[in-house]
Amino acid sequence: MDKIAKLKKIMSKDNVKIKTKIKKKKRLNRSVAGNIVILLFLLIFSVFSAYPLIFIIANAFKPLHELFIFPPKLFPTDPTFKNFSDLMILMGTTWVPMSRYIFNTVFITVVGTIGHVIIASMCAYPLAKHHFPGKAFIFTLIVYSLMFNGAVTSTPVFMIMSWIGLIDTHFAVIIPAFAFPLGLYLMKQFMESIPNSLLEAAKIDGANEFRIFWRVVMPLSKPAWLTLVILLFQQLWSTQGAGYIFSEQLKTLSYALAQIVSGGIARAGTAAAVSVIMLIVPVTIFIISQSKIIDTMSHSGMK
Repeated sequence: MDKIAKLKKIMSKDNVKIKTKIKKKKRLNRSVAGNIVILLFLLIFSVFSAYPLIFIIANAFKPLHELFIFPPKLFPTDPTFKNFSDLMILMGTTWVPMSRYIFNTVFITVVGTIGHVIIASMCAYPLAKHHFPGKAFIFTLIVYSLMFNGAVTSTPVFMIMSWIGLIDTHFAVIIPAFAFPLGLYLMKQFMESIPNSLLEAAKIDGANEFRIFWRVVMPLSKPAWLTLVILLFQQLWSTQGAGYIFSEQLKTLSYALAQIVSGGIARAGTAAAVSVIMLIVPVTIFIISQSKIIDTMSHSGMK
């Protein structure tokens, strides 16, 4: 026992020495001028990236006459909350209660997002970790489906939803969201990075396929499915479902707000306030989980 303790002490001291040498080498190779240039470069690009978001938020607090100044100013000279108060008044005059529109949007977003994450993960697991005939062909179809825009598939989606009798229901928007091809692609690529030795160890311990998927693969794939939550949440949160939902009681919040601000120039300030309200929830979720998105993109082969 004493010999083992001495060996551990010697190994720990050697590790400390190696780490200090590596740190010294890194410090010697690091240039202060180079760090300043990189910092300035990143600051410039961060300003360009943040400018549209700051501009949208600032517009919501501008009075009507400042919204049409050319060249436009970034920050308001006379900030006001009138745009939000006008929006609250207009929301109170809708035929259907605004709470109904909010419920419809939350229901579509939550059910569509959770359903897609579960289905995409269950489909990606055999594609990533099992071998069966036609696997390469199926994955090729998934990759090709990424090329098609939503406008291209809207007609066949409408026909399918009509055949199964789901037009003018929330599920006419939810079920197509289950087949979001980018989500399946991300999950499959990320699951391939999970070591097969972990799955084999779980099998040796007596775990079945479902338990391996739910207790091993899904926790390790957390960055990937959190990325799916963000991507699909943003898509469903802003959807209007105009081509599939026709009853006013089933319309979404995005549709209701679009109707409110469709009054022309007189409602430009209200439209600016609507833009901020629609941005709050997706941006908040993105900020909370942005590190997971970076981790997913680095492991799934996407640039």
